[in-house]
Amino acid sequence: MIGHAVPDIPRYYTALAEWLSCGLFVILLGPKLSKPKLAIVGVIYLAALTMFMELTATITLWLWIPCMVAAFLSMAVFIWFANKISFYESVFYAVMAFSIAECIASLEWQIVNSIYTDINQMPWYIEIFALTIVYGIVLFSLWKLLSTRINKERRLSIEKRDWFISLFICVIVFGFSNLSFITVSSSVSGQYFKEIAYTRTLVDIAGVAMLYAHFLTCRNNMVNRELNAVQNALKNQYVQYKQSRESIDIINMKYHDLKHQINMLRSLNDNEQRSAFLDSMEADIRAYELQNKTGNSVLDTLIIGKSMYCSKHGITMTVVADGKLLDFMDSMDICSIFGNALDNAIESVMKTNEKEKRLIHLSVSQVKSFVMIRIENYYEGDLKIDDGNFITTKNDKRFHGYGIKSIKYTVDRYDGVVNINAENHWFELKILIPYNN
Repeated sequence: MIGHAVPDIPRYYTALAEWLSCGLFVILLGPKLSKPKLAIVGVIYLAALTMFMELTATITLWLWIPCMVAAFLSMAVFIWFANKISFYESVFYAVMAFSIAECIASLEWQIVNSIYTDINQMPWYIEIFALTIVYGIVLFSLWKLLSTRINKERRLSIEKRDWFISLFICVIVFGFSNLSFITVSSSVSGQYFKEIAYTRTLVDIAGVAMLYAHFLTCRNNMVNRELNAVQNALKNQYVQYKQSRESIDIINMKYHDLKHQINMLRSLNDNEQRSAFLDSMEADIRAYELQNKTGNSVLDTLIIGKSMYCSKHGITMTVVADGKLLDFMDSMDICSIFGNALDNAIESVMKTNEKEKRLIHLSVSQVKSFVMIRIENYYEGDLKIDDGNFITTKNDKRFHGYGIKSIKYTVDRYDGVVNINAENHWFELKILIPYNN
């Protein structure tokens, strides 16, 4: 590419293409910087990148390749600095940005050279117009295409294999698109410039298409993993509910039999002490019958099952709930929301050794035209929340937090909203669902 007669793409064209491609992903991913700061950082990066490209325009081939690697890494750093993503993720998106930049720079330069035999005769305003039209159309089209597939609130889970595949595609495409410029001698290069330019542009377009297809594959794999995990969470909660229902049915039968036994004992001539003892037993039974009677049998079963577990492990759980408000909801959805929420709360309070701090509060009430579900619990340590999602400290981050995702997935079906707040060691999960009488 350096050191022969082939008229190569101006370095500031490439710098502008790389900068704009980075900006595309910065916007799509949701920048963490304010608009003024982002503008300042963007202008500084464009100036630095353009200066770097111009200063390395006449270097030898063996230095040119490391300089291209350096330019690529600068793109990754810029995306990482401007967005709330890891550097590992920023490299993945920088691969796509770098390939897009190579493609649009090559396409624009080929169009211009097909119009002007002597590129030096092209007026400056035509040059600016051509850059604006070609770069603008291609980048706007890619923005429309990617904006529906990149979710700012749900980061793409990138496997190491997918990460290396994207790098491999980028290296192969970049190598083939520049092979003719590197290996062909000056005289032949000048003679077959158009063929070489066509080859480079077509290879770059193919590379962008392959990386886009690979991105869609990564995205679909993530969606399938999340969907499977959410479905498993739903099924597990429903299985737990059925098991609790069976256990409680057995307990109910035992208590029913015990009530008959008490009535039989009352009919016998007995002393006052036994009568007082029987009165106490009957009071306990009444207390059992009255507790956690919310008006919704599914919610009752879940609460009783979780209450038994809490009682066994020294957890104080208080419930103030009007279960009749949930009658419009499917049984499995009730299991998903309350089962996952209470499981998360129990897991959290179990981390403290002080039993007086093992506190969970559940409430279900009507607020205007909404059902408000609130689950609160004490927690210890630092709990980081980003865009309504937990930032886990566990080793395997891919399969953690699906309890919350399952809740959000279920609540979305009812056009509801989920709000998470953690402050002063007190965690609050608040859900609002439009109330359907």
